[in-house]
This record gives sequence, structure tokens and C-alpha cells, in this order.
Amino acid sequence: MANKSDVEAIDALAQSYKDLSAEISKVIVGQEDVVRAVIISLFSNGHALLVGVPGLAKTLLVSTIAEVLDLDFKRIQFTPDLMPSDITGSEILDESRHFRFMRGPVFANIVLADEINRTPPKTQAALLEAMQERSVTVSGQRHDLPSPFFVLATQNPIEQEGTYPLPEAQLDRFMFNIPLTYPTYEQEVEVVKNTTSSRKVDLKHILNAEQIKDFQQLIRKIPVSDNVLEYAVGLVAKTRPNTPRATKEANSYLGWGAGPRASQYLALGAKCHAAIRGKYSPDIEDVQAIANLVLRHRIVRNYKAEAEGITEENIIESML
Repeated sequence: MANKSDVEAIDALAQSYKDLSAEISKVIVGQEDVVRAVIISLFSNGHALLVGVPGLAKTLLVSTIAEVLDLDFKRIQFTPDLMPSDITGSEILDESRHFRFMRGPVFANIVLADEINRTPPKTQAALLEAMQERSVTVSGQRHDLPSPFFVLATQNPIEQEGTYPLPEAQLDRFMFNIPLTYPTYEQEVEVVKNTTSSRKVDLKHILNAEQIKDFQQLIRKIPVSDNVLEYAVGLVAKTRPNTPRATKEANSYLGWGAGPRASQYLALGAKCHAAIRGKYSPDIEDVQAIANLVLRHRIVRNYKAEAEGITEENIIESML
């Protein structure tokens, strides 16, 4: 059992999550699952990818979250002509004829990579080092990014005009792949009512950078029982075709499965999912609650699955 001060800290985290959700819901109608997933990835010190057709308020959701958190926020609109230096920054020759590094928009606490798959892989790769190493290297010089550092990317469905698929190495850097769906009829009525009137919303800052870093440390300290950890690792092992633990669905429908990073994110995400619900240690239900978000972009279907219309979600569901 966590000690007294950790118990109080988890209670504080659960309360902060409620406050954040309430504040975000002043602007974002519905989408509770999406908001929860984004907050879990933030507290777990991971990055998140939001996937959905244009017009589902992905960008609005991210900018609202940035506003309720007292953090430095930058938005990068990804386009086919965007260059890596437009993200990381570049060296310029100043008046005294010395090279000076001009920081790019990636130097912020929350970076919104808007429509990340509208830019070629060369530019997408500029984010790779930043997301993994929390630093940027320009002309052999390493520049550390601010802490906390959190990339929230939005992606249009691959079938759309002018999109480049994200490389698997880049996808693996995202803790969660969060699908956005159309709002219900009632929610859409409320959205239209709110957005076509003169209604103005003042959002309060709920958490600052130091508090978020404390919560990120706290999540790592939460104890996990061996059976929960083994369940998480076992679940990932099931996705790897032609290995001893693979399920028959994996062997039939997958080209390849998830790597060890998936197991790490399942454990971290389960801890955070438990904590925001006021639990002091995760159980198997917490792993199952986030399994789809962690695994759906880390498994690759084969032609048979595509021909038979079997989705990643169907395969994960059968493994759970």
C-alpha cells in the first residue's frame, strides 16, 4: 500500500482530473472518453494521437486542454511543404556574424501537431527525436526541450486526399491512438447552439507545470501487483504472430504485433487510469480499459484481415 502522503497525492490527482474534465466540458460537448485518454497520457508523460475526420473539434479540444493547464502551448500546422527546420528551429547569422540558434515551435510544453500526416516522412521524422529524447539536435548541438513536454497530434483518416501514412517507428512513439467519432444528435444540437451564439467561456487554469511533473512522478511510484503486470505483458505477447504466446487471430490476421513499448505503456496507463478513479493500485480491468488505445496503432493487419473486413479493434477485442 502506498504511504499516507502518496495516498493523499492520489486523492489530489483524482480531484484534479474531475476539475479538469469539468472545465474542459464548458467548451467541449461530450467526448468524455477522449478527454480522459488525453489526460491519462499527459499524466503518464506520454504523447497522444487523435484520429478522426475533419470538423470533430480535435484542434479545439487540444487548445482547450492547453488553456486549462497553465502551460506554454504552440500549434504547428503540418503541410506538404513544411521543412524539419520549421519545427525544430534553425541557426541564423546575427549582426555580429555569429551563428545563433532560433528556437522552433517545438520548444513548448504542449505542441499540437495539426494534421501530422499531411507532411512527408522527412518532416514527420523531425518530431521523432523530440518525442523520444525530449531534446533537439541542430548542427551537432543538443537543445533540451521544456518539461513537461507533450505532443498531441491530430491525424486525418489515411484514405483522405493528400495524406502520407505515418511510419511505424513514429506511431510507436505515441502512447495512445485515440479515435474520435461523430457526436450524437443531441450533442450536435448543443454544439451548434453554443457555437452560433455570442456565448463566451472563461476557462480557469487548473494545474501548472510543477504540479503536472509531480503527478507524473507519482504515477511511476504507484505499485502494481505481479499478476496485473503479467497480464499486460501477456496481452502484448498475444499480438505477435508465429510466437509461442500468439493467439490464432494474431497468426491469421496480423503481419506483426506490438513491441515492448506497448507493455510499458499498458502498465503506466493502467496505473494512471486507476489513480484518476481514486484507486491506489491498478487491477486487470484498468489494463483492459486502455488496451485498445495502446495497441490499435501498434499491430499491423495482413491482407487476409483487410479482405475479410477484420479491424484492429476486432482483433484486440478477441484477445481481451
